[in-house]
Amino acid sequence: MKIQDIVTQLELTVFCGEENLSNEVKGGYVSDLLSDVMGFAKEGQIWVTLQTHKNVLAIACLKELSAILLVKGNQPEPDMLEQAKVEGIPVLGTSEQTFEIAGKIYELIIK
Repeated sequence: MKIQDIVTQLELTVFCGEENLSNEVKGGYVSDLLSDVMGFAKEGQIWVTLQTHKNVLAIACLKELSAILLVKGNQPEPDMLEQAKVEGIPVLGTSEQTFEIAGKIYELIIK
């Protein structure tokens, strides 16, 4: 499944990275603990988090994640957004709670 498919079907906000919405999503990872994501997330996953700072991008790049999805209406901090644009990683947003959006993404990916 492509990031664009998830964006469209779940009506997500795209903060940046429009040029890479055709990237493939191979799964998802949900965590707000950076060390957990660094240790266990896998390449191509979409990361669901409420973290909005620049360090999120360092982990996303290191793990070669397909996108970052911010929950609960959180918006990226300016330095996060700037770094995301440099790295080409889509940063998405939703007003939904983590549990609900993770379930919806799971349903889309396993179909």
